[in-house]
Amino acid sequence: MLQQTQVATVIPYYRRFLSAFPTVQVLARAPLERVLQHWSGLGYYRRARQLHRAAQTLLEKFDGRFPATLEGAKQLPGVGSYTAAAVLSIAYGVPLAALDGNVARVIARIEALPGSLAQPMFRKAVEAKLAGLLPGLRSRWRPGDFNQALMELGQTVCLSRAPRCPVCPIRTACRGRRSGNPEAFPSPRPRRACEESHLAAALIVRPATNGRRSGRESGNGARSVLLARGLDDGLMPDLWNFPSAFGVSTAEARARLQTKLADLSGAPASVDVEVARVRHNVTYRQIQARVYRASLLRLPSAGFRWLDLSNFGRAAVSQLARKIAEASAAVLRAC
Repeated sequence: MLQQTQVATVIPYYRRFLSAFPTVQVLARAPLERVLQHWSGLGYYRRARQLHRAAQTLLEKFDGRFPATLEGAKQLPGVGSYTAAAVLSIAYGVPLAALDGNVARVIARIEALPGSLAQPMFRKAVEAKLAGLLPGLRSRWRPGDFNQALMELGQTVCLSRAPRCPVCPIRTACRGRRSGNPEAFPSPRPRRACEESHLAAALIVRPATNGRRSGRESGNGARSVLLARGLDDGLMPDLWNFPSAFGVSTAEARARLQTKLADLSGAPASVDVEVARVRHNVTYRQIQARVYRASLLRLPSAGFRWLDLSNFGRAAVSQLARKIAEASAAVLRAC
């Protein structure tokens, strides 16, 4: 959960997740949709899918216990060198260095190493310096404590901006501090430029049945809307979203949405008036979403579902879909 996400954001999700899935057995046997439901809002849903598959692999291959070797740990989906080293050093005392951004920053400043983690030569230089500092199995300074200390130092003291050098316990050994410009180490990682994306989303309310008002599912006034698995362009493949399509312009997105709805249902589709606008960021995408009332002559055979708006909080619905539902509330009340 902490990958690409701040600690303060993660803590409530972490607690709720452990409450829902207290053991690896419970997590492995849970439906993926329930796992994604508890992850909803954290983003980067690939992490949740891999965590779910890793739990299943632990039951299938390792009798429900995290393997105690690097080779075994790397067989788990989503577990690479960093995660394997962190878990093995902390849980089993294996002398492996866990290299993340915070640790790399600490080592780069201690040694005044130029470059960034995006550069293979810089990464190799940091790994070599780190390996030389790592305590062995017989050391009273356990590898797990060593790794956690460096992570904590980078997170709380050796900050990327305005490092707290006066309170750093290793300030006298830091070449970066002696240079007078510790923030120069390491160099900033090149960032992908943000891209503005136009999205058209379809608001399709369940038609009236058995004499009930259109969209009314129960006496509490809740409405059911049609949701699709996935967004578009490969995004959010396991989450429920309003049927949507991207385009290089508002007009193209709307045209692609109409074509997509017709292709999925095998019958003409109608994309009508715009009812709401929503902004949402996904990684490097800045999504400008326009929501349109839409209707289908025939319902798609697969990949879609009707969902009562009152059940959005208990389903694996994307944050973008929640925003669209909230922005369209006035229209839905009038249905």
